Amino acid sequence: MGGGILGAACAREYLRQGLSVAVIERGAVGAGATAASMGHLLRVDAEGAADQHEYQLSHRSMQLWQAWLDESRDHVEAAEHQRCGTLWIAADEEEMAAAARKQAWLRAQGHAAELLDAQQLARTEPLLRSGLAGALRVPDDSRVYPPRIAARWLDGAHLIHGEVTHIDSLGLQLADGRRLWGALTVLCGGLSSQRFLPAGSLVPKKGQLAITQRQPHAVRHQLVELGYLKNAHRTDIDTASFNVQPRPGGQLLIGSSRQLHRDDAGLDMRMLSRMLAHATAFIPSLKDMSLLRCWSGIRPASADGQPLIGAHPTLPRVWTACGHEGLGITTSLASAELVAQLSLGQAPLLDPAPYRPQRFIKP
Repeated sequence: MGGGILGAACAREYLRQGLSVAVIERGAVGAGATAASMGHLLRVDAEGAADQHEYQLSHRSMQLWQAWLDESRDHVEAAEHQRCGTLWIAADEEEMAAAARKQAWLRAQGHAAELLDAQQLARTEPLLRSGLAGALRVPDDSRVYPPRIAARWLDGAHLIHGEVTHIDSLGLQLADGRRLWGALTVLCGGLSSQRFLPAGSLVPKKGQLAITQRQPHAVRHQLVELGYLKNAHRTDIDTASFNVQPRPGGQLLIGSSRQLHRDDAGLDMRMLSRMLAHATAFIPSLKDMSLLRCWSGIRPASADGQPLIGAHPTLPRVWTACGHEGLGITTSLASAELVAQLSLGQAPLLDPAPYRPQRFIKP
């Protein structure tokens, strides 16, 4: 259930293992949270226990992403893959110390990472304001265009347009009365999966995005402030973080905001203005650029920050792969691999315990 990046990744994995796959999608393929994403492929570091799980899932997924991209140049072109690297921006010396810790951790895991001082940062990205302390550069990070990838991964699957209204151990039912049966069912419908899960498993986090007109050679790296990940996991207040990404045609994609428990689709002009003002505090010349389009999307987040991957807590033969919040693109392939391994009785490469949906069953 679901034709976004997670549903497409799961369909691809089951097809690779020789199963026949039907994907039920009520709208256009990749048109929900997938279309509203920035398409990050990020290497995350891990300081706490929960971060270790996030790192393991993202690290395995990055390996699978690279394998897929290496299969042929056609994939790279279709994905609009761009290895732009990430600059984690340090505004002051305290954040620069955090950047150094992040660098040490990444390098200890065998990943490329280098520190740039203030002068090096100014030469590397001259549009950034003066006075910044420096940055951490992670050169192997990249970005993709997820809706096109979702469509490609669905090659070979039977696409069924419809809305799922009921799921049980025998199959599922659509709003138009059709009844479908399968050997197993996987919930990948983003926030719409909540109706079939324990109450409170998923929460919406609304985000605003804006993209500029073409600005050739304006920015070379994906630019993110070091406070971004901390803001992403806040569960008490709405946040706006600096996140600007170059697109292949020279446009700049501007994020990022999070509004808790908001699932309405319309633009929030107050939050959009706050986000753009925060972006211009890092890149002052943004205020002179024309915006081509602004839009919003809803991130399907789990209540505890870890995705739901594994057996449904009460329905036999039903499995889940949802609740990935802002890391759904990065972690899609490893999530699909893990749920396929679990549902087909194969030995999982990753520890599935942190992701089990049973954790949301109240005693």
